[in-house]
Amino acid sequence: MLESLFLRVDCISVPVKDLDAALAFYRDKLGHKLVWKTLDGAGLAMADGRTELVLRTDGRPPETDVYVESADSAAECFAQAGGKVIVGPFDIRIGRCAVVEDPWGNALVLLDSSKGLLKTDSDGNVIG
Repeated sequence: MLESLFLRVDCISVPVKDLDAALAFYRDKLGHKLVWKTLDGAGLAMADGRTELVLRTDGRPPETDVYVESADSAAECFAQAGGKVIVGPFDIRIGRCAVVEDPWGNALVLLDSSKGLLKTDSDGNVIG
C-alpha cells in the first residue's frame, strides 16, 4: 500500500480587503486564536490545533496549502503520478513550497517547514 503524499492540510488561505476587520470577524466573533500576524496577513488556529486559517490582503485568490515532508520530493511525485507542477519548488520563510495542479485543473500548494516555524512576539507579530 502506498503512503499518503499529503500529511495534512496546513492552511486554508482566504483573501480579505481589511485585515483588522477580518480579525474582528474570524478572531473576535468566531473565536479563532491568533497564531501570527504580518502587515498583509494573519494566521489563526483552527480547532485541530495544526491547521491554520490564513487571512491575506495581498490580492492572491483563495488557496489550500497541503503539508508534505518535502515540497521538492512531493512536487516530483505529483508530476510522476500525472499532475502538473505549475510553479516549481521555491523557498518560503518556513521552508519550501510548490504549486501543482491535478488532472482536473485543481491547484494545490505543497509546502514543508524545513526551515522551522515563524517566530512571533507575545502579541503574535512575526519577528523572525
